[in-house]
Amino acid sequence: MDFLSVNLIAEAALRFLPIGTPPPTPSSGNILSDGRSYLSLAPWVTGFPGLAIMAIVLSLNLLGDALRDIIDPRRRTDRCAMRRLSRGFP
Repeated sequence: MDFLSVNLIAEAALRFLPIGTPPPTPSSGNILSDGRSYLSLAPWVTGFPGLAIMAIVLSLNLLGDALRDIIDPRRRTDRCAMRRLSRGFP
């Protein structure tokens, strides 16, 4: 899931700079870039899309970590061993 977060940030950064997709295509970076001119009058125009990008990236990273913990058998055995040790069982 880490590659999704990196791609989202890269797309937003490239579109914020006028390098990404063409202007009629909606993009999170395009929304941030267009909101720069209204930053002093209405800071929420750039604030909410920025928070949305941050929330999506954070949720994708947490989802990827949770899936890795569930799927990786080495981490699963370590977790079971830690539970046994914390309960006092050898």
